[in-house]
Amino acid sequence: MTYAEYGEPHTLTLTDLPAPKVGPGNVLIKVERASVNPVDWKLMARGLGGLLDVAFPVVPGWDVSGVVEAVGPDTPEFSVGDRVASYARKDVVSGGTYAEYVSVPATSIARIPEGVGYDVAAGLPLVGLTALRSLETLELTEEDTLLIHAASGGVGFAAAQLAVEIGATVIGTASERNHERLREIGVIPVTYGDGLAERVLDAAPGGVNAVADFVGGVLDTTLAVLAEGGRHISIADPTVEESGGHWVWVRPDGARLQALLQKVEAGALRVVVDREFPLEEAAAAMEANQSGSSGKIIIDATR
Repeated sequence: MTYAEYGEPHTLTLTDLPAPKVGPGNVLIKVERASVNPVDWKLMARGLGGLLDVAFPVVPGWDVSGVVEAVGPDTPEFSVGDRVASYARKDVVSGGTYAEYVSVPATSIARIPEGVGYDVAAGLPLVGLTALRSLETLELTEEDTLLIHAASGGVGFAAAQLAVEIGATVIGTASERNHERLREIGVIPVTYGDGLAERVLDAAPGGVNAVADFVGGVLDTTLAVLAEGGRHISIADPTVEESGGHWVWVRPDGARLQALLQKVEAGALRVVVDREFPLEEAAAAMEANQSGSSGKIIIDATR
């Protein structure tokens, strides 16, 4: 599925393109599943044009699970037939994962454990790696109280589980319909909206000493509840750097993805899948992600 110029999801077109080349240190993946992330349709709408070069026609998508079809020269890490997953972001936006095949650097790839399916493996890379990098940037420990903005979203839900595993006390914002899901993983849920700062301080009277913002537009609340000396990050608001925070961008990292997949296999990390669409309905998959979903939106490239 491709787009030849910036626009809306409905302009995606099923297109025949040459098979991707497989250079040294690269792996050709026969795509089983891709997953949709907000960055996919934001890029399509020119949302990050100032950061990333684009080469049209663009095949969108950065998350993938599939089977190794071929390996490039000097790529001993993988063999044809291996089940793999990847956060497949590249320096130039062009050859993405909404396709039958994608070529990815071996350093960005992880093997899928036997007990993990393609749907879950495709839904994990971007959200899992973003969550992990956010907590590493915060240097989160078991002594911390962490506020997660948008804790029931893809990145937030992953971060909440990882933070609870570390031993931190976790407070998460979410709509009331998602509160029970957060309680199930050990998170204290609070409803977002007017009065949020007061509700957070009711749950943590001394304030919180770490905040992870996965939605944007919440800096005032973050600063209102952050205890002296506290740390905060955002993946959605670069202005946090003006207030001593860090703007986090996830990096492709096969080794860290491997560790996350092993947590999934062990039952320590859940990836919630909402719906699945065939490849030719990728536009509808993007629109479902835009309108809000209760889990990951998956594209089945085999259909």
